[in-house]
Amino acid sequence: MTTTRSIQLGLLAALAVTPLSGLPAAARDANLASSTLAAAQTAKQQCINTCRARYGDCRRLNQLPLFECRGVYQDCTRYSCTGLGPG
Repeated sequence: MTTTRSIQLGLLAALAVTPLSGLPAAARDANLASSTLAAAQTAKQQCINTCRARYGDCRRLNQLPLFECRGVYQDCTRYSCTGLGPG
């Protein structure tokens, strides 16, 4: 009984330290894709937060009318966060 228990614990430990390279290609690719998607979402959220800060600065400075500050925010999210350029 003790030998069987030792073998089970040994197999469990081996599985716990198996690197991702030991996974089938589809599972490894799915894991990579999910982490890439998470990184992209984080980068986009950081960009949106930057645009919100620009909008807040525009409103606080009170040098432009409200609609112009909205345009600053919209242009920022449209062009900076998506990688698209004007025109």
